[in-house]
Amino acid sequence: MAAVTYELIHKDAATGARAGILRTPHGNFLTPLFMPVGTQATVKTLSPHEVQNLGAGMILGNTYHLFLRPGAELIQKAGGLHKFMNWTRGILTDSGGFQVFSLSDMRKITEDGVTFRSHIDGSQKFLSPEVSIATQAALGSDIAMAFDECIPYPADYDYAKASTERTHRWALRSLQAASNPRQGIFGIVQGGMYEDLRAESAKVIGAMDFAGCAVGGLSVGEPPELMYRMLEVSTKFLPENKARYLMGVGTPDHLIEGVLRGIDMFDCVFPTRVARNGMAMVSPHTAPSGRLVMKNSAFTEDFAPLEADCDCYACRNHFTRAYIRHLVRTDEIFGLRLLALHNLRYLQRFTAAMRKAILADKFSEFREDFFSAYKR
Repeated sequence: MAAVTYELIHKDAATGARAGILRTPHGNFLTPLFMPVGTQATVKTLSPHEVQNLGAGMILGNTYHLFLRPGAELIQKAGGLHKFMNWTRGILTDSGGFQVFSLSDMRKITEDGVTFRSHIDGSQKFLSPEVSIATQAALGSDIAMAFDECIPYPADYDYAKASTERTHRWALRSLQAASNPRQGIFGIVQGGMYEDLRAESAKVIGAMDFAGCAVGGLSVGEPPELMYRMLEVSTKFLPENKARYLMGVGTPDHLIEGVLRGIDMFDCVFPTRVARNGMAMVSPHTAPSGRLVMKNSAFTEDFAPLEADCDCYACRNHFTRAYIRHLVRTDEIFGLRLLALHNLRYLQRFTAAMRKAILADKFSEFREDFFSAYKR
């Protein structure tokens, strides 16, 4: 039996939005789902116990950073990434490709792979499909990502075409390098911002023997309307019996639009990053555009919780907006932790609400209600 499988449970009658179950060696998880990012084997400022209590089923680990330090060999000696970080549920590791390709002048791409210099000490390193998959096998994640080239925005057609074709060749090499029978591998659709390349990439990746399919190279600076169009083209040609993962997206408006276009899984650093900058994510019915900037003077004497109907640790225990503003303005770590707990719980509640709407064939109404408040 395959290590990772996906079961489609229901499609919303009007939109085709999907609700399913992702089955992994470390548990079965309901989709749509959002994965908190644990870049260096930790979700910043939070313990594994806290993240689990938020309702997160899977988290994401970063192959590039773990490859550089402490190294996959040490983590393997510790019993794998789950034991190393004391996380008992699912883990997806990215391929390292996005980080490597963001180094621009610090890397050189060949057909074999990518030679780059570490951002830590400048030492020369090499990543290829074989090295990336071997690293992820040693980490022992439930889901490993094929090694791909993330195309920057903007990019001309010839570059995007050549890069996408190389990603397809690397995808095949990633599959051939697989060595961990308890690990599923996801392929990644590329194609830049060109509909024909997106469609072709989705067909090629979808036809390979991957456990799931990711859509990469989006949310890299392009306008939202362009992202949605490329996403729609991509998912149109992906198999229905495999999980679909939109990489690097984590704002509620993008989650809704991703689910509308057939996406099952998401990850993003957004909720924890903005927490460290003093921002709370809330329903657009609570605040315009769904955000509270806690440094604002409007919260100085505001003794309400961040959100009245939220069941996160911060809101449930009635840590007030005034108190959290005080913590943020005085650079107290507890304030950032409270915001991180709240933001991640918000997205878990949000994805659960989307699933409920899909199962009831009411996703259109859910989306309309959200955007009517969000735009106002």
